[in-house]
Amino acid sequence: MPSCYGASRPRRPPAYDDPESPISRSPASRRHPPGRGRRSGEEPLTEHLVDADVPRDLHAFIAGLPKAELHVHHVGSASPRIVSELAARHPDSKVPSDPEALADYFTFTDFAHFIQVYLSVVDLIRTPDDVRLLTYEVARELARQQVRYAELTITPYSSVRRGIDAGAFMGAIEDARKAAEAEFGTVLRWCFDIPGEAGLESAEETTRLATDDRLRPEGLVSFGLGGPEIGVPRPQFKPYFDRAVAAGLHSVPHAGETTGPETVWDALTHLRAERIGHGTSSARDPELLAHLAEHRIPLEVCPTSNIATRAVATLDEHPIKEFTRAGVLVTINSDDPPMFGTDLNNEYAVAARLLGLDERGLADLAKNAVDASFLDEPGKTRIRDEIDAYTTTWLAP
Repeated sequence: MPSCYGASRPRRPPAYDDPESPISRSPASRRHPPGRGRRSGEEPLTEHLVDADVPRDLHAFIAGLPKAELHVHHVGSASPRIVSELAARHPDSKVPSDPEALADYFTFTDFAHFIQVYLSVVDLIRTPDDVRLLTYEVARELARQQVRYAELTITPYSSVRRGIDAGAFMGAIEDARKAAEAEFGTVLRWCFDIPGEAGLESAEETTRLATDDRLRPEGLVSFGLGGPEIGVPRPQFKPYFDRAVAAGLHSVPHAGETTGPETVWDALTHLRAERIGHGTSSARDPELLAHLAEHRIPLEVCPTSNIATRAVATLDEHPIKEFTRAGVLVTINSDDPPMFGTDLNNEYAVAARLLGLDERGLADLAKNAVDASFLDEPGKTRIRDEIDAYTTTWLAP
């Protein structure tokens, strides 16, 4: 394990002085001007997300809090700087290379439009060097937020079918993982997910890439299912999840984000889910909430993402309060942070307001993610101890 797991208090990153951090921007500055990037008269999907009701000191505590992140996408984590660089490398792409223009480009009308934009960014990842650059820079951004451990969701099918050699792809992510851990101290692990919109062909190929001992990367720990839920029933993916679980991978499908609680039940019953990505609609089914709580099946909650894709209408209507009241293990995550104008620190601030948390409550929330992770027990203990030491020092007179 890297030295970052020591008990000393971590350096506090500049929560307000970093122009790349959403926390540094006022709510007004983060709104898109009327009429830009959307239909006339329509409110932007990514509303202002840093609430003035969250005290400045609490933002600063969050900025230095050691964390784990369990639901964050590889391509979806590409910052405007990295997307611009990739777009400049591939000028035939529809993605603008001007960072300012990306703000409009990343304004979504609905979930289907988000998928369309997301796939256009996927198309910028065309060479192993592109893969390595993206992966390493995502780790740099995670480290800036004091993320000690992250399970990064990767969709290898999208890159391999675009012509990147599978072995070269695996080599690029592993090289970036090892370099990032050595330089930043952030431990990365992989979740390979099926892009549901690409059908069973993508499921077969993703399973092959995840279970072939000649290709399977050292950092791979789990197997997922992403993309749209409507029209993509979960039970059809059962054979692929069965193979992945038999190969020693954990099951972590998306479910119940834009469909009802029956999709979460399908993920539990057919895909043997150990965690649920989003699970937003679970709040509609008390029996499901009781099941999740009883069996300690965590939800990977991504508040800002749910607003940006219109899975939830407003932050105040987010079901995270219902989850916690029911005793469900909740983890806080950022999903596709630059696309949604957020980061993990901001998501913790959102959770603090919605749940009325102080520093100790936020520390407990951070430990939820550690507990729900697939890190080994010694690693979990070290991060928990670091969270406790940081919190104790912060609150000391």
